[in-house]
Amino acid sequence: MIEPNLSYRPVAVSPPGITLAELIEERGIAQAELARRMGRPVNAVNEMVLGAKEITEDTALELERVLGTPAHFWLAREARYREYLARQRDAGRAESRLEWLDKLPLKQLQETGHLPKGRLTAGFKASLIEPALRFFGVASPEGWEDQYSRVQAAFRRANPAKQTDNAAITAWLRLGEIAALSTNLPPYSAETLQVNIAKMRTLSAHSAAEIGTGLKTLCAQAGVVLLFVPHFSGTHVSGVARWLGERPLIQLSLLGKWSDVFWFSFFHEVAHILKHPKRAVFLDDASSGTEVESKEEKEANQFASDVLITPADRQRLGQAELTVAGVRAFSKEIDIHPGVVVGCLQHMGLVPYASPLVQLRDRYQIAAK
Repeated sequence: MIEPNLSYRPVAVSPPGITLAELIEERGIAQAELARRMGRPVNAVNEMVLGAKEITEDTALELERVLGTPAHFWLAREARYREYLARQRDAGRAESRLEWLDKLPLKQLQETGHLPKGRLTAGFKASLIEPALRFFGVASPEGWEDQYSRVQAAFRRANPAKQTDNAAITAWLRLGEIAALSTNLPPYSAETLQVNIAKMRTLSAHSAAEIGTGLKTLCAQAGVVLLFVPHFSGTHVSGVARWLGERPLIQLSLLGKWSDVFWFSFFHEVAHILKHPKRAVFLDDASSGTEVESKEEKEANQFASDVLITPADRQRLGQAELTVAGVRAFSKEIDIHPGVVVGCLQHMGLVPYASPLVQLRDRYQIAAK
């Protein structure tokens, strides 16, 4: 969410030298006399008055002794003036930063409350540069390029050839980072995560509300952050597994979350956390289908398949009665949502994607929070 700006920022800030000039004039002291009293060249005092020369800590002490005005007063005036100049210089870069801003999913960031709302006119967009930089936690578009090009380089895409909006992906990932920072969980335990997998699987027969809460609780017990973050247009991202320092994060987009797709995506990301390098960002593309190129993605797919329906049960599935009643009976026997069984049958080529059995697949509506 947008943080309130509690600081007062005046339109213009005069250099502290203006105050200095007024003060010595009141006391009838010429710049030359002030220079002698301070043991400084006259031109140095003149530069301070004009704002060209900074008032340092040593100078502030000298002014305190000569004029009786506290050193902290001069240092505070100087700091405010230099901050003002820096903001003025930064504002002068706004035009060149609009091109970067146009890459971002501004409307969706406004809808999520992370950018101020308003019509995206050229004038209003310029006012979004500062909050957009703060949202990403970077000082400049160059900092964004350095940080997020590094993140993009770590993407392990299910289908690397598929072109998607990387700027929108970074915004979606950042939403997860921000949410994860506010969590307070125990240290990560691979053993606990492995033990909780069986409990997670049994949640497939529960309501969507229970599934979201239940999975988050079981992940939290293992020190894993689980987030449901709606996808951004142009991302095609179904989920991501990554590490933020020593904290593992699973982030699901809720894109196309039919029951079978949801459970496969979830356990696919669990596999990445359990089995694969911390430095990688395993970004899974919902549009990739079965076109998987990396060893890690294939391993995660196999893990998810085996957790949901064991190899032995998949063999028996080939002999099951392929009717609504037959699938329901089989799913009850192995304690899994019938939609997961239908998805497996489709993947195995045993039933067509237009089969009447698709009525057994549920479309989940899981709350993002």
